[in-house]
Amino acid sequence: MKVKILGTGCPNCKRTIAIVQDVVKEYNINVEVEKIEGIMEIMNYNVMSTPAVVVDEQVKIRGKVPSKTEVLKALNFVF
Repeated sequence: MKVKILGTGCPNCKRTIAIVQDVVKEYNINVEVEKIEGIMEIMNYNVMSTPAVVVDEQVKIRGKVPSKTEVLKALNFVF
């Protein structure tokens, strides 16, 4: 599974990547996390407000800092 965090480097984008990395580490989820900061690449996902979380090329969360629960749901992680 590949997760991309879309954002230009604003504080909310930085918080989002930290939350995603915390979830991946805490639940030992095998994913590749990538940060995308280029405006043109972000626009390829039709995202107008960041941060956004993309899982396997599908935008799952956009325009807000997600909670850990929202990240787990986006990753389809089942307890």
